[in-house]
Amino acid sequence: MTAVFKHELRGYFHSFAAYVFGAFLLAIVGIGSMLYNLQAAVSNFEYVLSFGSIVFVVIVPVLTMRVIAEERRQKTDQLLYSLPITTTQVILGKYLALLVVYLIPLCIISLYPLLFSQFGEMYLPTSYGSLFAIFLMGAALLAVGVFISSLTENQGLAAGIGIAVILFNYYSVSLSEYVSSTTLGAVVALLVLILAVSLIVRYLTRSPAVAYAVGIVLIVPTGLVCFLSPSRFEGLLPNIMRQLSLFERFTAFVNGMFDLTAIFYYLSVIAFFLFLSVQSLEKRRYN
Repeated sequence: MTAVFKHELRGYFHSFAAYVFGAFLLAIVGIGSMLYNLQAAVSNFEYVLSFGSIVFVVIVPVLTMRVIAEERRQKTDQLLYSLPITTTQVILGKYLALLVVYLIPLCIISLYPLLFSQFGEMYLPTSYGSLFAIFLMGAALLAVGVFISSLTENQGLAAGIGIAVILFNYYSVSLSEYVSSTTLGAVVALLVLILAVSLIVRYLTRSPAVAYAVGIVLIVPTGLVCFLSPSRFEGLLPNIMRQLSLFERFTAFVNGMFDLTAIFYYLSVIAFFLFLSVQSLEKRRYN
């Protein structure tokens, strides 16, 4: 795993990926600091982080698009399978390299509240709590990007899908106000979600029987609940969109609350998508 980690980290700094990622993140946070903390004389650095979170829509897919897609395109993923390490260690090595690239600009950004506190009052606990939260949020988005990269050998396609997924997640709370809150709307959305899960299982396992089984296992209880207590589905779709938003959970930290449920959610997203990435590589390995 260490060899994969060092190789990936060296690759990021020998190309422009790490520099572009850090430059964009620092530029957006710098602009936010100028607008909020300097010009408007606002002492809340967490507002700057909230303002800058939109940049993740672009920089995360650009950073993660080549993680596995490039290996598949150049057929060098076959070399990874011949190494005396497991697929899990390969994914973890690549993911840890991404975290290091992400942490470097965050370490620079972490100096901003201390710098501004020399010239006025700053709410340091809230500022650093928000910094910790944005690190976890970014780590979760990176895990999503790694999984998307594992699905294709086309870097452009991986970046495009990543931007679409993260952009939808960013605006999911706003969009939830316009989606149907009726029982029918919720049931249709759940059926679409079940279909998507079944297709992912089909892709990862190459087994239609397993995909059908997963679909049936999910559809049967959904149908029973819909038949016995349809009122449970009212307002379910907007609520799901709000609950799944990574960015909305970050808002709690910006408002001064240390939300443990958000931390567990971010860690769960990281573990889930890294697990899917491992399964995606395992599928290609045995094929």
